[in-house]
Amino acid sequence: MISTAMLAAEHITHIYRTPDGDVPALDDVSFRLARESFTCLVGPSGCGKSTLLRILAGLLTPTGGRVLLDGQPLTRAQRRVGIVFQKANLMPWRTVAGNLSLPLELAGLPPAERVERTRAMLELTGLEGFAGAYPAALSGGMAQRVAIGRALIHDPEVLLLDEPFGSLDALTREQMSEELLRIWAHHRKTVLMVTHSISEAVLLADRVLVMGPRPARLVADVPIPLQRPRSLELLHQPDFVALTERVRRAIRLA
Repeated sequence: MISTAMLAAEHITHIYRTPDGDVPALDDVSFRLARESFTCLVGPSGCGKSTLLRILAGLLTPTGGRVLLDGQPLTRAQRRVGIVFQKANLMPWRTVAGNLSLPLELAGLPPAERVERTRAMLELTGLEGFAGAYPAALSGGMAQRVAIGRALIHDPEVLLLDEPFGSLDALTREQMSEELLRIWAHHRKTVLMVTHSISEAVLLADRVLVMGPRPARLVADVPIPLQRPRSLELLHQPDFVALTERVRRAIRLA
């Protein structure tokens, strides 16, 4: 794996200004993400994980500090950074293929190229048989596949995932974790994923960053030295369980 940092947070601080006073969300958060690495971010609810992801995506300007994308300051949203939220946010009047191809249309790509890239993404996400379906006909897991495919279709270098499987049932969530591993193995992007599931974080990531209570700081950086490829069969292995306990302990002590 190439060690050059693809995305870096340097001393990120953020304060929300409200009529009732200032609400500090992030306090001096710094880390670097290696190119093509998969990192998960865990921590207590409301500690500022989603705020941090929006800052890293260029959707929110931090109160202090800066974000570097491939060594250059990131000050606004860019096509080089894709983001997927907890809700799929698909356009209900567009088919699966139409939702997938939307970023390509907005970028002004020729129709033939849009068709080919949409076809390839339908195949990658396992949605070939649903190209003409509308979002109302999709399960939660299928809708999130479309959302992930839509974020990947314009070939970003960084993919940010904000609890993308949080609304799914436990079985579907496990299946989507395996799907994400498969898709990432095919499209080796630099990934940062927020999750509340410790086992999901350990299954997916090369390292797990642990945030403390708000105003959040990073309190632990846990490497995950499990071999790839990975599958759900790991969940009950001693090494896997020991790593989940290490992450859980870091959250408890934060």
